[in-house]
Amino acid sequence: GRNIPVQVSSLSGVIAIAGRPPRTPPVTTHCTVSARCRTNYGQLGDGTYTRSNTPVQVSGIRGVIAIAGWGDHSLAVKSDGTVWAWGENTNGQLGDGTSIFRDSPVPVIKLSDVAAIACGRAHTAAVKSDGTVWAWGLNSYGQLGDGTTVSKDTPVQVVGLTGVIAVACARAHTVALKSDGTVWTWGDNENGELGDGTTKNRDIPMQIDGLRDVIAITCGQYHTMALKSDGTVWSWGDNRNGQLGNDTTTNSNTPVQ
Repeated sequence: GRNIPVQVSSLSGVIAIAGRPPRTPPVTTHCTVSARCRTNYGQLGDGTYTRSNTPVQVSGIRGVIAIAGWGDHSLAVKSDGTVWAWGENTNGQLGDGTSIFRDSPVPVIKLSDVAAIACGRAHTAAVKSDGTVWAWGLNSYGQLGDGTTVSKDTPVQVVGLTGVIAVACARAHTVALKSDGTVWTWGDNENGELGDGTTKNRDIPMQIDGLRDVIAITCGQYHTMALKSDGTVWSWGDNRNGQLGNDTTTNSNTPVQ
């Protein structure tokens, strides 16, 4: 490991990165579209299952404008609005209608005009240019937001959401930001990560009351964060390691500054 930054060799012109936090027990991490590290699920996307400790080019994909990675799968949005996926696919998180692992990109079926994507541990979400949200993969906590807890290997529309401009995924919950500055959440809520004042799981989106003027969102494994237009940061969910930043280690099921 390194406790100070080191430059990645043979890599330049980078405009975006993606990855995921560690899990216990430890498993390997990955990055896209140029990727490195261990590739036990094909998550480097180079057509092999061979480890690489230097960047390798993801095979057969060009014109990429956005990437996402969090679990052991990766996604890319191309300039034509199509989505391509590779890596682990046990729960259908690649969205190709199968549960087959892929060591190079395959298209997510029945999905076009995508503007933004996000990866959870075993599920994926996408925002289309019309402001609707679509999700696929593991759904045991309702994290797909389609009103069920049945996993899906192709995209399904998240119930009742329009006007969405950004989406974020975590281990088993999903968060959406609408153009009006409101935040909507669904999925696992054991630690209050949905911010609705309860610890009840939700299989359809619920608005977080009292949270307005949000301009950006992000998720940790069991907590969620929002940036407001006034520059303040708000967080909720698991706080055992102080990740909410409010000078406590007490979980909160509503946003705290």
